[in-house]
Amino acid sequence: MPTTEGWWPLVLGRLSYDALPFYSGIATAAASLVVVGAITVAALLTWLGRWGWLWREWLTSLDHKKIGIMYVVIAMVMLSRAVIEGSLMRAQQAIAFDNPGYLEPEHFAQLFSTHGSIMVFFMAMPFLTGIINFALPMQIGAREVSFPLLNSISLWLTAGGAGLMMVSLVIGKFSTGGWSGYPPYTDATYNPGVGPDYWIFAVTLGSLASTMTGINVAVTIYKKRCGGMNPFRMPLFCWTALCTSVLMIFAMPPLTVATGLLALDRYLGAHFFTNDGGGNMMNFANLFWLFGHPEVYILILPAFGVYSQVISNFSSKILYGYDSLIIATMCIAVLSFTVWVHHFFTMGQSADLNAVFGVATMTIGIPTGVKIFDWILTMSWGRVRFTVPMLYALAFMVLFTIGGLTGILLANPAIDFQVHNSVFLVAHFHNMLIPGLLYGMIAAYTYWFPKAFGFRLDEWWGRVAFGCWVTGFCLAFLPLYPLGLMGMPRRTQEFFEPAYLPFTIVAGIGALFLLAALASLVVQLVVSIRRRASLAVPGGDPWNGRTLEWGIPCPAPEYNFAVLPIVDARDAFHAAKENGTAYPTHRFYSDIEVPKNSMTGVVFGISLAAAAFGLVWYIWWLAALGVLTAVGAVVARSFVLDTMRIIPAEEVRHQDQAWLALVRTLPCTDRAAETMPENQGLAEAAAA
Repeated sequence: MPTTEGWWPLVLGRLSYDALPFYSGIATAAASLVVVGAITVAALLTWLGRWGWLWREWLTSLDHKKIGIMYVVIAMVMLSRAVIEGSLMRAQQAIAFDNPGYLEPEHFAQLFSTHGSIMVFFMAMPFLTGIINFALPMQIGAREVSFPLLNSISLWLTAGGAGLMMVSLVIGKFSTGGWSGYPPYTDATYNPGVGPDYWIFAVTLGSLASTMTGINVAVTIYKKRCGGMNPFRMPLFCWTALCTSVLMIFAMPPLTVATGLLALDRYLGAHFFTNDGGGNMMNFANLFWLFGHPEVYILILPAFGVYSQVISNFSSKILYGYDSLIIATMCIAVLSFTVWVHHFFTMGQSADLNAVFGVATMTIGIPTGVKIFDWILTMSWGRVRFTVPMLYALAFMVLFTIGGLTGILLANPAIDFQVHNSVFLVAHFHNMLIPGLLYGMIAAYTYWFPKAFGFRLDEWWGRVAFGCWVTGFCLAFLPLYPLGLMGMPRRTQEFFEPAYLPFTIVAGIGALFLLAALASLVVQLVVSIRRRASLAVPGGDPWNGRTLEWGIPCPAPEYNFAVLPIVDARDAFHAAKENGTAYPTHRFYSDIEVPKNSMTGVVFGISLAAAAFGLVWYIWWLAALGVLTAVGAVVARSFVLDTMRIIPAEEVRHQDQAWLALVRTLPCTDRAAETMPENQGLAEAAAA
């Protein structure tokens, strides 16, 4: 008969009291905040009796718009954690001159690992996936994505990976191997703890989700476009989403292979990446950056699409250089697979090879420059309105150009040798992703928020958040360029060079502005909800929109379009407004099929997350149960034949005619007044 000690590993594996986060007051406080927050949300839902509503209306929904919104919610939650962690690191470095500060070296290493992993895999990827999910089907005149259930599974795999990241804050410690997870820092000999395992399985769930999303988005664009919507009538956002989806399909599998092989090294004693047994860590580096550099453009291209929409819309002009923008987007997508070796110029390959990859890296600057000039020419002689999304677009063009120029510098192997592994790289990376990705996603969030919820976000608080994001970025990261040239290594918990101190103090002040920016977004949302009656835009077109999604109500109905549109021009809705056909009096209605709710995605994602948790802690029964439950959910779904429900034509007619009647009663809003209370979503028709 097994003893108590014998039962413990069978039931709970290596999980013990030592796994609780009492190694640091900051870790204890952060874990407590997560636990208390989760309990508070659960208690509030119970008190309001909203569990059933949450399950029916959101968690099991296959509506692409709701799935997109849930992606964005995940991204915002993870953004909050990552910004706080980044601020803690900046604060540590601001006082780190000849001073150990308040973060132990291991805890500091955990923070930069979680910060990077969250920002790339569980903030940026869910954010852009959510925006694509929400907007793209409406922009191409579709009612749904091609594979609604696969869409739900992708969401819940992402949620499972994000959940593992949050659990690692409460139970155990995270990896200290950075967001890239390089062995030997993550192999079992150097780091036998649970941290690398958390990283492996969280990233694996996220990469599988992104691969599925890429397939779904590509097929949707190929197969679901409305009548007349040929590829060269699609909005630029759809083109960037298409190229992004292709990158996801081909770039995410190398990451999944890399994390899978690393898991085999750790769990089964394989030697794919270890120094003994014939392994070679450069195999991991090549696999990771085969994913990692296309990943940069997976993150950037959707933001380029957003900026194209925003600049055209708020300049009241057709997008200049549409064809050249498409060609530039495709060139960037192709070239992104040809430059991965620049991430290890200093790792021993030949000078000739470095030169080839250096030239390829510099070449990407050409199509990117084409985009910048096309956006500037779109604004030229346009009627530019400085709304919040447009402000982010303008800040992006200035700051991203600076980041691009530093990228050209780093593409020179001789320069890269000098600044490699310094904070110059940190400055460049953030210079690309904060203005390039984050500003674009916040612009998209602001731009399409009325289409999701029926009211605009508060303009004043949006401007406050914009000011804080831009000021915070400039103060927090631009000083890292001179610091890198002075030789300050990245990931530095303490330093002894007094010349670094003024710059680290300025960067610490910048972190305070970034925290204020995050807080401003929260305040903006709360204020907007409280003022939603005065911010309501039931007419559906608060921005004098040019693309199809602005020709339907705000918020958009479940089926998107009462009658599927037929287009004969780019900027189809703008053309319809000019022709007087945007809001027809008579339409022919038919029954509409929409996918029924399904719990398959929820069960599948949560089961695999539970299985991953079991693998992390060697709770083998939980790992087996999780995998079996996930497989069982898919098998059970295969027996469900009744997957669609019908919305009767009469119901569609009633809803659509009621909205059209409302539109005819609304005041037409001049573009100069679109941020004012009188804007109820019926914009003037003529262009500048």
